[in-house]
Amino acid sequence: MKVIIPVAGAGTTLRPFTYTQPKCLIPLAGKTILSFILDQFIDMGIKEYVFIIGHLGDKIQRFLAENYPDLNVDFAVQTERAGTGHAISLAQPFIKDNEPVIICYGDTICDYDIEKLINNPNSIFCIQQVEDPWNFGVVELNSADAVIHVAEKPKIPKSNLALVGIYKIIESDLLFKTIAKGIGKNEVETKYQLTEAIDSMLKDNIKFDVLPVENWYDCGKKSSLLETNATLLQRLEFYSDEVPFFDNTIIIHPVNIADGCEIKNAIIGPCVTVGDNAKINGSIISNSIIGSFAQLDKVVLDNSLIGSDAFVRGNAQSLNIGDNTEIDLK
Repeated sequence: MKVIIPVAGAGTTLRPFTYTQPKCLIPLAGKTILSFILDQFIDMGIKEYVFIIGHLGDKIQRFLAENYPDLNVDFAVQTERAGTGHAISLAQPFIKDNEPVIICYGDTICDYDIEKLINNPNSIFCIQQVEDPWNFGVVELNSADAVIHVAEKPKIPKSNLALVGIYKIIESDLLFKTIAKGIGKNEVETKYQLTEAIDSMLKDNIKFDVLPVENWYDCGKKSSLLETNATLLQRLEFYSDEVPFFDNTIIIHPVNIADGCEIKNAIIGPCVTVGDNAKINGSIISNSIIGSFAQLDKVVLDNSLIGSDAFVRGNAQSLNIGDNTEIDLK
């Protein structure tokens, strides 16, 4: 069994951060998004992966070589934005005849029973109830809770069960044939989505089961990314319970501070992730993600996303204020 992970997207909703950093390598609670995904599968003994890369794919290759050298990894390059179905089709040369595959989108962090996903005898995908199903792939069940239809971002959703982006496909040969057939017929639309292929397989009487996830962490936009970072930091396994001594600095938990950081005269937290080798001086940082090797000097940041190697300098203030005075320095 191989895991296919599409990470070719440009991450447009997180620009300008993703102009130079792949979305899947954004740090959250001391780990990258991609590490959260990989570590779940590695814990289950899976060592074979196919990555669909594109935008900044060389950085993803370098990250995997440095951090996961023991994995058996293949890469396929998606040069055009032709949809998730097209992206998955590029993995076909690396999949054995009808070898079962797991597909996990490169920005999907979930808490779920991964053993049920792997051991289920049928094809299966993960779902969660959402308040805005028109923004997602949507699953329709019959009265017996059997999957009868899936649709990509329907204008009038027939359920509130969203596809979270994790699938196991037993019939991989049929999947690739269905995608190829769909792309061939898709003369008007420029993109062919994985949901279209799955819906065609359902019409061919392929049985799909569903697996509800406990938590689905949104990494799509800046606001939801920071919320996810804060949520994960509040779990004991992710925040730094013991941090090194930093000169004249107050740490307000939960935070995660990576190795090699130089911090002085600062207040860090709550809900802050700091990448390795960052330098922070005379600053107050809360509810933010600070990239590796970033340098912050005399700034006050809240709800901020600072990229790797970024440099931010603020203005120090010297005030002489009398009684009963109100000043707004915004």
